[in-house]
Amino acid sequence: MKKWIVCLFIFFSFVTGIVYGQPSTEQWRPVWHFTPLKNWTNDPNGLIWLNGVYHLYNQQNPFANQWGHMSWGHATSTDLVHWKHLPVAIPETIDKDTTWRFSGCAVWDRNNTSGFCKAGGCIVAIYTADQPNLKKESQFIAYSNDGGMTYTNYDKNPVIDLNKKDFRDPNVTWNEQIKKWLMVVALPAEHKVRFYASPNLKEWELLSEFGPAGYTSANWECPSLMQVPLENDPSKKKWVLAISAAGAERGVFIQYFVGGFDGKVFKNDNPGDSVLAVDNGDCFYAAIPWNEMPKQQQIYIGWMIPAPQETYPWRGQMSVPRDLSLRQTNNGWRLIQRPTSVIQKNLAALSGNKMITMTNLTLDNAEKVLNTLNTIKGNSYWIDAEWEVGPGVDAGFSIARQKDNNNTIIAETIVGYNAATGKLYVDKTNAGTAKLDKNWLLLTTDAGDIGKTIRLQVLFDKSSLEVFCNDGEKVITTYIFPNDNASGLAAFAKNGRAVIRSLRIWDLSAVSKK
Repeated sequence: MKKWIVCLFIFFSFVTGIVYGQPSTEQWRPVWHFTPLKNWTNDPNGLIWLNGVYHLYNQQNPFANQWGHMSWGHATSTDLVHWKHLPVAIPETIDKDTTWRFSGCAVWDRNNTSGFCKAGGCIVAIYTADQPNLKKESQFIAYSNDGGMTYTNYDKNPVIDLNKKDFRDPNVTWNEQIKKWLMVVALPAEHKVRFYASPNLKEWELLSEFGPAGYTSANWECPSLMQVPLENDPSKKKWVLAISAAGAERGVFIQYFVGGFDGKVFKNDNPGDSVLAVDNGDCFYAAIPWNEMPKQQQIYIGWMIPAPQETYPWRGQMSVPRDLSLRQTNNGWRLIQRPTSVIQKNLAALSGNKMITMTNLTLDNAEKVLNTLNTIKGNSYWIDAEWEVGPGVDAGFSIARQKDNNNTIIAETIVGYNAATGKLYVDKTNAGTAKLDKNWLLLTTDAGDIGKTIRLQVLFDKSSLEVFCNDGEKVITTYIFPNDNASGLAAFAKNGRAVIRSLRIWDLSAVSKK
């Protein structure tokens, strides 16, 4: 995890006066997004699917609600909603070198290429060892023969060591082109990634480097190289290289490159200065896909970097898992992200069939309160709406709304589409009294190739807010922290006429935690 982010968190901790033993803020804990039971979490690590179980390792501080003592926490799920929290899988080592377990990945070594496995294969984790006393980062491996519950570190670590202070976040997959393991790993300050190959996960050969390219105003980290299916022909795929960067004018940011990989070199399809954003919010970061998914499905999940508002007894959470594909647009191939079908197909069951439905709702410079029957019990729901928005019209939803005794709105967050500008936006300027980053109260992005209708999916879960536009062509991920009793919900159209052709809102407040 980047030192820029650590410094930012320490600053906010100082300003807001975080103290342990503070009152719980469970009113803001997400219901159906992953959070640790307690303490700090950041990057997702070691994502692997085995025998119908999703393993989510994550950067975790086992001792406190702030960054530090980096170890690999562990949780599992069969539906990506309910999580079983398990003991720390790869703890830090406190000795003369002090080794913190930074970000990385996990693979299933089914053919025992590493020599670590018992019959039937084993999990091998590849991660960055941060050794602050040695002022360096290098790549370590560890293995598990008990289904990922515990790990043994390789006694000849590190497996790659450049004696550099910043060299991190390996992501490894098996590559059929070269019949070897393929690693992509970041050289942060140089704005480069390196590709390595190995027959056994122990001995690595440098293949090539990519970069600098795209966005280079902040250090690069947490890369992933994925084969992503084309939306209209899933049998065909292209390579996508995603890289996180935080700081400078973009704030928190993941960029991606679409291109080809010939087994040695990644070639970018777009001009070298082209910058493509995975997410247009202010907190989506360090995302990686699950390994070993059936039919090579790409399910992608990211860390939502904590906002200035403190939460307790946990700090940090994951985004909703997302299915990835590529769409041919007027500007070329673009990454499409949809809330994963694993969750969507169970949505009615998860909601207990409590939902609001409407069709052909016309709003002519007006608004419609949507929860008049109190079907939605709290700030945990999923909106799926198709709009027809007239020229120059601003239309969308007011969520987490609060009114005073005079029926005056005193808090709300606006999620909308402005046809005059072609922008999708989230406006948090009147979100309430919680502490938010004042530099990112208004989040906007071009809405993409809009046809006759615009589809908005608004995923609101207590404090996390994810907006998917145009069937996942654009995404905005952020936080809000509603005031007490700020649970109003309305649709609106300004400066003209808009029609909601279809509207479904699922109440997810009753989704139980295991």
